[in-house]
Amino acid sequence: MARQNNDDKKKRKNCSLCADKVEAIDYKDAAKLRRYLTEAGKIIPRRITGNCAKHQRMIATAIKRAREAAIIDYVFD
Repeated sequence: MARQNNDDKKKRKNCSLCADKVEAIDYKDAAKLRRYLTEAGKIIPRRITGNCAKHQRMIATAIKRAREAAIIDYVFD
């Protein structure tokens, strides 16, 4: 059985929010939050966006608050 080469592993993305030293994410900033949503309106997972766990939780909370306040739709058509 062939072993997987270490060169085949993808490099981990760095958290863009940590690089910008973001402390809080505003739920009223719909344009920024839409970057983390799919075309169907689902939250993009951390393994794809490259965010750290702390900022991914903050993004998810902000998106959920924006949905409750009707700033962002639950489902996009």
